[in-house]
Amino acid sequence: MENLRRLREAAGLSQMQLSAQVGVSQTALSAWELGTAMPSVSNLLRLCAALDTSADELLGRKALT
Repeated sequence: MENLRRLREAAGLSQMQLSAQVGVSQTALSAWELGTAMPSVSNLLRLCAALDTSADELLGRKALT
C-alpha cells in the first residue's frame, strides 16, 4: 500500500499504535506497509478511519472526478 507508511507517520503513530487501533498485529501492518500483503476490505476501512483518509489516498490511487 503505497501511502500507508507516510500517512501513519504524518498522523504521528507508530506501527504498534495504528495496529492496535485497527485491531491487527504489528506484523500484519508491517506487511501492508512493505507491500507483501494487502488488508481485507474491513481492515482497509478501519485504516481509513484511523488515518482520516480515503481508500484512494491510502492506496495511492487518483480519485475520479
